[in-house]
Amino acid sequence: MFKTVKGVSLLFLTAVFVLGISECRFNKKPDFIKGDIVASQYDGVTNDLLTGGLGASGIEFGAPAPVFADPDNPTAEELRTLAIQTNYRAVQDTSPAGGYGTLYGPHVDPDGNPTVGEGRIAGKEYLAFADDGSGKKNVTLMVQIPDTFDPDDPCIITGPSSGSRGVYGAIGTSGEWGLKRGCAVCYSDGGKGTGVHDLATDTVNLIRGTRTDAATAGSDSHFTAIEDPVALDNFNWEYPNRIAVKHAHSQQNPEVDWGQNVLQSIKFAFYVLNLPENYGLPFGRHKVLQTITPEKTIVIASSISNGGTASIRAAEEDWEGLIDGIAVSEPNLSPKVMKKLVIRQGDRKWNYKRHSKLLYDYFSFINVYQPCADLAQTDASLNTGVFFPDLAENRCASLAEIGLLTETETDAQALEAQQIINDFGILEEQNWVQPTQQFFEFNEAIAVTYANAAGRFHVTDNLCGISFAGLNADLMPESLPSDQLANLFGVFSGVPPGSGINLINNDSDIDSFQNRFSLTDGIANQNLNAALCFRRLMTGKDEEGHRLTGAERRNYKRVRQGLSALRYSGNLRGLPALIAHSRNDGVVPPNHSSRPYYGLNQIVEGHRSNLRYYEVTNANHLDAFIPFFTGFQERFVPLHFYF
Repeated sequence: MFKTVKGVSLLFLTAVFVLGISECRFNKKPDFIKGDIVASQYDGVTNDLLTGGLGASGIEFGAPAPVFADPDNPTAEELRTLAIQTNYRAVQDTSPAGGYGTLYGPHVDPDGNPTVGEGRIAGKEYLAFADDGSGKKNVTLMVQIPDTFDPDDPCIITGPSSGSRGVYGAIGTSGEWGLKRGCAVCYSDGGKGTGVHDLATDTVNLIRGTRTDAATAGSDSHFTAIEDPVALDNFNWEYPNRIAVKHAHSQQNPEVDWGQNVLQSIKFAFYVLNLPENYGLPFGRHKVLQTITPEKTIVIASSISNGGTASIRAAEEDWEGLIDGIAVSEPNLSPKVMKKLVIRQGDRKWNYKRHSKLLYDYFSFINVYQPCADLAQTDASLNTGVFFPDLAENRCASLAEIGLLTETETDAQALEAQQIINDFGILEEQNWVQPTQQFFEFNEAIAVTYANAAGRFHVTDNLCGISFAGLNADLMPESLPSDQLANLFGVFSGVPPGSGINLINNDSDIDSFQNRFSLTDGIANQNLNAALCFRRLMTGKDEEGHRLTGAERRNYKRVRQGLSALRYSGNLRGLPALIAHSRNDGVVPPNHSSRPYYGLNQIVEGHRSNLRYYEVTNANHLDAFIPFFTGFQERFVPLHFYF
């Protein structure tokens, strides 16, 4: 029992003296945290925060994946280690030739000096769901506190996940930078992540990645698509072996809340930092005083790609003043359109009709023309993506048949398709990488996922005839093997295709079939019908310019309503900010993201702006591709080192 003076604890008086009366506040769990908080301690020897115990050598390009003791039933810790390795290597170029081990990596100290150690970092890790009380959102938040955290000079770095990745998606970027400098790092999966509902087995992920049946999981499920058993049975009978994925099928339009999720992760970080087991000051029997407060803590909003997007959105929405600065790379920004803004690069210029387009707009557009444009690739050293020339030729011919191309010969059609893409504001520098991305079905994947998300469609809607499933040897839907299903938390990027989950054309001539190789009206053209359908959901018109009607128009309105909430104001209220972007970025084109956002910010903030924009030449969005493909190492440098 503490002594009191007129009912006031001496400890409280001491805290007032040390912290100052304006900073004294009690630690309270945020209302948005639902369910249990999972806490883990890592000793930095057998396991750690940054490498999952693998060390720098276990993360390096070519190192084997961790092996599970029971492949059908991996433990949460086994899944965590695999997820850290996968996400680190999926984002960074972890080859020595790219600078891993000399410029960056766990074994490079904060001053940029290579070390002889493995770079393991001891500390604590906290996981929790943020939810609105419905049990439907369950956004994963995570805070890592290294043992080197200095309460006298506290710092927090945000690490929202890139792409559609799970909560470890920024471990190799924001995570590495912050942890090596003794900062707490707060992560969010943004309501995307590896929430996978296998409808055939009715199993779902829990917060640490292990799987159980949906009924047992209840509100602890990361994502459950169909709760009603009768509805599930009916869907499985009509569309067997299908899979629902959270980013596409949560019906939450999660991108709207990415900024708030980052702010929630920061608040969660302050809460766990001020737990009595960390730096909170016990007061009486049931209360704890905060010693780590926003006023004395440097908070940098960071991350890459969609994670950078989320941090920029958080800064624009940060009315409480939690964020002190911003450092992001290649963010998927959708700036408010300013007609007076013109982008110039050398003798090239783009007016408002050719910049500031939404991600879904340019992906649904490229998805129509890129399979044909692949054949226009002039640099043979980078011609790595045209693995299916017959399908590409068929796409060219089909586009010409419906009047979207005017040329009659395949070579000329490919050049025409490429010019149409570039006229849409896509840089010629991006042409180098587009065929590789087409090979991995990036354009289809993004179009499918973001249309479903923006329109809040259910998995049972089968939007534009596309669903997700595993494949059998005949390229027809089949349940994923139990070991593949069990390790999804460790390997899945959150957006199909990948990790055994494929895009399925439900409307193929021969039953349901893998999308790329399916036949429509007897033609294998990489399912142009679906590509046109997704494009119409953006334009509201068919290929002849006629206004959509019926169900298709209703779907269009749903998508456009969801997209309307994704524009950015450009107002960072004078925060010091840095955006790095690659000129060859084929995933997030500079003309539709960072370039116009920078211009918008200069218009909105004027002399008050503290935003700096750096565009890196000879770099692309996907550093992890560099060691894989012929010509990439000679052409591209890793981008993430720069931000």
